[in-house]
Amino acid sequence: MKSPAEAFRSFAASEIVPRAESIDQTGDYPDEVIKGLGEAGFLGATISSDYGGMGMSELEFGRVSEEAGAVCSSTRGLLTVQGMVGHALERWGTPDQKKTWLPRLATGETIAAFCLTEEQAGSDARSVGASVDRHDHEVEVTGKKLWITFGQIAGLFLVIGQHDGHPTAVLVERDRPGSRTVPVTGQLGMRGAMLAELHLENCRLPVANLVGKPGFGFTHVAGAALDHGRHSVAWGCVGTARACLEASVGHATTRQQYGAPLADHQLIRRKLTEMFTGVKAARLLCESAARLRDSKDPGALSETMTAKYFASRMLAEVATEAVQVQGAAGIKGGSGVERFYRDAKVMQIIEGTDEMLQLTIADFAIRQQAT
Repeated sequence: MKSPAEAFRSFAASEIVPRAESIDQTGDYPDEVIKGLGEAGFLGATISSDYGGMGMSELEFGRVSEEAGAVCSSTRGLLTVQGMVGHALERWGTPDQKKTWLPRLATGETIAAFCLTEEQAGSDARSVGASVDRHDHEVEVTGKKLWITFGQIAGLFLVIGQHDGHPTAVLVERDRPGSRTVPVTGQLGMRGAMLAELHLENCRLPVANLVGKPGFGFTHVAGAALDHGRHSVAWGCVGTARACLEASVGHATTRQQYGAPLADHQLIRRKLTEMFTGVKAARLLCESAARLRDSKDPGALSETMTAKYFASRMLAEVATEAVQVQGAAGIKGGSGVERFYRDAKVMQIIEGTDEMLQLTIADFAIRQQAT
């Protein structure tokens, strides 16, 4: 029987790899691929089998994320955001919210999106300005959310706002009056991630759409989603870097320069060595984080942040060197490594910028030495 990662690799070879460059060039993610991912169970990878998901372990999901990152970062983004919302709902949602939404997320009947970032609230996510005001049995949401992965097609938005000064999470269905999406195109990388803005103007929702208690929006609901996202992104970076390494080795062993394969030249061998060891080291960090997460170890939070920080920085270096090894061929559209190079920069920003993770990881290091 195939492992989840092996099953995903087989699916990707037939359904994603032939479309990956087109997805990047057009910015459109094919409906038939989303349908196939749902039917194969990958959109409900970490959702419990009680709700129709695959109930993968953290290690299994990590390895699936690696395989996705190796072929298409936008696909990895879809798996990530679907899991982020599913994870947050399964942990903090009401029984009715879980019963209503988790089965739909598991099959892909509904695509979910996570809405945190605003013009004045990116890394400083606690400063979100979207308002969530309560009126008897309803809440009214007003605000604008930016950079929403798969926001163009999502049917359910998990929105973080403020209720009386307390960060609060609320579910917004796509067809609610007072809500509209604006497509975002032309970004540097992950061009097939169907980004959008969500504009909410006096959008009325039942109180039952609140997720968790007021005040739990950032530390609990968003925290759970972001933690899941960092784990997936870290593994996705490993996959993309692995693909860059494979492309570099293939090119270096076949391209002749000065009467010998590129791979025979010492400077190229050094690049391949650094790429190879970087991928290995990042995967080990990801595996360590996954095992801690599976065992519910309190150290999983810091280990996941460390893995994401190291893996995204590693990928940036590996992708740069992959383009350099291929030279002019590497900067040509459709080369593969050119797309990975652009995607790599995005990974240093999403689910925690390098700079924010540096501050947080340093805190972990200081506290660890003090105990």
